[in-house]
Amino acid sequence: MDISGTHASVLLNEAVDALLGAGADGADTPDSADGSYVDATFGRGGHTRQILSRLSPQGRLIAFDRDPDAVAVAQAIVDPRFSIRHTAFSHLSELPSGVAGVLLDLGVSSPQIDNPLRGFSFRFDGPLDMRMDTTRGESVAQWLATAEIDAIAEVIRDYGEERFAGSIAKALVARRQERGPISSTTELAQLVADTVKTREPGQNPATRTFQAFRIFINAELEELQKALEASLQVLQDGGRLVVISFHSLEDRIVKQFIAKHSRDEYDRRAPFAAPKVMRLKALGRVKPGADEVRANPRARSAVMRVAQRTVAR
Repeated sequence: MDISGTHASVLLNEAVDALLGAGADGADTPDSADGSYVDATFGRGGHTRQILSRLSPQGRLIAFDRDPDAVAVAQAIVDPRFSIRHTAFSHLSELPSGVAGVLLDLGVSSPQIDNPLRGFSFRFDGPLDMRMDTTRGESVAQWLATAEIDAIAEVIRDYGEERFAGSIAKALVARRQERGPISSTTELAQLVADTVKTREPGQNPATRTFQAFRIFINAELEELQKALEASLQVLQDGGRLVVISFHSLEDRIVKQFIAKHSRDEYDRRAPFAAPKVMRLKALGRVKPGADEVRANPRARSAVMRVAQRTVAR
């Protein structure tokens, strides 16, 4: 199977401009072109290739991805300035400090969605897997084979923001008891459609449930929180943090993280002491333009937030 896939990187130029700190004229400074950067979500390498095209011979780029298919694509890039790590982006903490920029492009990529064998989409019949890293951990099908009603409902409610979470969980367990656990995407989509009788116009009834199971089985929100905290350790003074989110749960975490570290903190036990100085400076929020959304509908929900590491530690 061809693992290269096709994937249009959302906010490609805007993200790389923000990461490298391009000036008003769009030109990179010598310092930024010489820096060391991290593309923490390689995917199919759209951002990586753009970053490499703008680095000097002294520049360096480390990419992370836990998808073995993405790592295979990355290994085909022959460039002494580039390296790939097959691991989750929460492992940013293992890098030494002195990184000039960290890019996080969250969520699932088009090649993952469009490959039936990965089980991310209800549009195709395939195994109910949804793991980002197919070399470890349990699949959604394996988890559903033993999970209790309350645990299933909690996942669907918390990660899918689904108001019919309890009904779906009960239907899943009832199906397991009657005919065995669900093992395919088509079976799950049909069960949800039979259970959820009302849905927003234009949205498949299974959308929220599929999102919830994917986020849960990959611990995506926990991984994001760890990666954001790790970025504070590895970014050099003036280094950039660029995060592209695709749904409200992700964006809320990023927004709150930047806000928390962009304000002075006072010790209530020492009200007259100087504040703990902020560690980040928020630089802005960007949404895709109308032309990009028309060309790539998956960009519609994207939000990019940018922050800069300050001198305080």
